[in-house]
Amino acid sequence: MANNVAETLIGAAVLIVAGGFLAYASQHADLGSSSNYDLKAKFFSADGVSPGIDVRMSGVKVGTVSDLSLDPVTFEAVVSLSMNKGFEVPSDSSAKIASEGLLGGSYIAVEPGGSEYPLEAGEEIERTQGSVSLIDLLGKAVHSATQ
Repeated sequence: MANNVAETLIGAAVLIVAGGFLAYASQHADLGSSSNYDLKAKFFSADGVSPGIDVRMSGVKVGTVSDLSLDPVTFEAVVSLSMNKGFEVPSDSSAKIASEGLLGGSYIAVEPGGSEYPLEAGEEIERTQGSVSLIDLLGKAVHSATQ
C-alpha cells in the first residue's frame, strides 16, 4: 500500500513539473503570433536561401524568411521576409544574401538606410544584391590566371 502512495506522489510531481514546462514554453515560444509583419525582396540569384533562415540587421536577428517563390514575369526569386514588429526598416534600406563563412549557411542581411519613413507591411525592399557563388568566383579566378 505504501508503495502505491509513493508512486502516485512521484507521478503527481512529474505532472506538475511537465505543466510548468508547458506554461513556460507557451509564454516564451514564438508561435507565429501577430508580432510580425511581412516584407518582400527580389533577387536575381537566391542560392542558399530557404524558408526559416535568419534576417539580420547589424548582425542581430530581426526576422526570418517565410517563403521563397519565382516571379513568372521577371524570373527573379521573390523572398518573403517575416520581420519582428519592434524593428522598423527604413524605406531606402537594402538587402543582400550573405554567408556566415566558407562552410556556413546563408542569411539575409538588411542594411538600413537613412530615411525617416519605414517600410509598411507588404512593401518591397527595392535595392537587393543576390548571393555570390564561391564556385563561380574560383572558376573565374582560374580562368583569368591561365590567360
